[in-house]
Amino acid sequence: MQTSMHSTFGRVAGMLLYVLAFVALPNIATAPATLIAFRSEAQLAYYLKHRLHRPLPPPSPPPPPPAQASDMASVVVTAEKAAAPGITNNQVSGVDEGDIVKQHGDALVILRRGRLFTVSLAERGMHPIDSINAYPPGVDASADWYDEMLISGDRIVVIGYSYQRGGTEINRFHIDSRGHLEFQDAYQMRSNDYYSSRNYASRLIGHQLILYSPRYLPYGDADPSVALPALRRWTGTEAKFERIGTAREVYLPPDLPDDQIDTVHTVSFCDLTAAILACKATSVFGPDGRTFYVSSRAVYVWVIPFWGQSGPRKRATALLYRLPLDGGAPSAIGVRGAPEDQFSFREDAAALRVLVRSQGGGDAMWSPEFSEGAVSLLQIPLASFGNGLNEAGPARYRNLPSPKDIHYSAFHNRFVGDYVLYGSGTSWGSPQDYNSTLVIAPVDGGKVTQLVLPHGVDRIEVMGHDAVVVGSDSHNVYFSSVTLGAEPQIGDRYVLTGAAQSETRSHGFFFNPDPRGDDSSGVLGLPVSRPATAGNRQLFDTSAAMIFLRRSDARFSPLGELAAHSEGVVDDRCVASCVDWYGNARPIFIGGRTFALMGYELVEGSVSRSTISETGRITFAPATGPLRN
Repeated sequence: MQTSMHSTFGRVAGMLLYVLAFVALPNIATAPATLIAFRSEAQLAYYLKHRLHRPLPPPSPPPPPPAQASDMASVVVTAEKAAAPGITNNQVSGVDEGDIVKQHGDALVILRRGRLFTVSLAERGMHPIDSINAYPPGVDASADWYDEMLISGDRIVVIGYSYQRGGTEINRFHIDSRGHLEFQDAYQMRSNDYYSSRNYASRLIGHQLILYSPRYLPYGDADPSVALPALRRWTGTEAKFERIGTAREVYLPPDLPDDQIDTVHTVSFCDLTAAILACKATSVFGPDGRTFYVSSRAVYVWVIPFWGQSGPRKRATALLYRLPLDGGAPSAIGVRGAPEDQFSFREDAAALRVLVRSQGGGDAMWSPEFSEGAVSLLQIPLASFGNGLNEAGPARYRNLPSPKDIHYSAFHNRFVGDYVLYGSGTSWGSPQDYNSTLVIAPVDGGKVTQLVLPHGVDRIEVMGHDAVVVGSDSHNVYFSSVTLGAEPQIGDRYVLTGAAQSETRSHGFFFNPDPRGDDSSGVLGLPVSRPATAGNRQLFDTSAAMIFLRRSDARFSPLGELAAHSEGVVDDRCVASCVDWYGNARPIFIGGRTFALMGYELVEGSVSRSTISETGRITFAPATGPLRN
């Protein structure tokens, strides 16, 4: 295994920080409906050069922009219609999230440790088809991480980050009807590392790739324009980055102190069907703390000073940007506090709801594992977004109970039906013995319910109109169902002894509803480790097994496990992305078939009413030599 020191440091330093550390004012006058873009390249260059000394006053509103191309408008239509079930535990229906495994026809496509693999599921069978490096031919990828994968038609896109070449990578591959792979092209987007311990940098709506990337403004006399979005096609040499868009796609920060502007936050929209990758980019300024959420209609970026540093009390401490998917100009509003992660958000027809804590640092690196303080539910009418000079007033925040935190605790939250649920667990740390409190608040007001659990809150997932809370004590993993009727309450509970969940990412879980019954009945799968170990072991260890539970008539019944085998494991001679930052195990449900992906093994199980039994197993581990590309 070869991993360069500076590549490892970038993400491991964040992990070490995690392991070692573990009032509002009335709204001001009505503002214009959107942010104001820079009028010219000269104005943008002046602002970047002198922002700490003589920032420009807001310019007069520019004339209306030309009509947008229809491809951006089509994103919304596609998102609203694309509700077909998939194999990824996505947050928003119709908005696919980058993951380590996707389906293409009768094949699974798997991204692991810098390589792509395909496995055929045709004719009820299972057999490896093809494999290829997830990076361009001739590249030294030892300082690269390849994290997320999406599929649009016959095109696979792998999202990665290169410390050596400096930027977010977008690598495209062709997959044919038989599952064979061919490298097509590769691009680099100028950015800093997008990594988050919980969130995903990429989304896919139709054929439009939506990508978040941060870029920190340089210190000293360095040219600040290097922080603006740019793209280059990889041709075997490091070609010059070419700017994406113009100053008219970069927007003035509304009323932010100069010393809080240190990052250019960019959301890019790339047409994956284009022969040459075509991207549009919208950029906003702010501090480096951020949380990124994509609904079916807009992208939201909440920016806050890293680790929740407070600004002057006379102004909001954070900004929430809204970038509509129909190509319209972005808007913003002043806010306070910080969301924990993408699951802190839910956009409804006319409003955005966000669960916030008084202190937090956004979702970069390991920041989501740290937050503290008071909890509030913020409700912002979409019509309130403007040029960012307005602040969401005190009446928009509903104070809620604070969870019971423990040493090294991590906050988890989720909107389920008409409620928001939250509590604290140990997450990436070692499981501990303690009682936690699950708070359940109706999103439209009403009585708040607090329920005591004999375990931490490490995962909150949706099961139809109900929820399941997964957590651990020092020896066991618990599945506590939560019925969300008029009076929320803890329902049935299942305890798996001598184990802990071995994936903390949301994609490690999947609930498959029963197509013939209530949408809250079905089968769930989750990877587990034995014995119970700290959550951070997921980076280095393969799951011991995949546990499956059936939920029927509001009760859990264990179906059993599909276990991983260690026999025959060989050195894969990994050269890139040699830590499983995004996990390595997934439960997969396809057309009545049930699978467990665990490392390089794919195991199929036959599910009856009361049991699951293994019916097939393959390994797709690479040969001991390097793969083709």
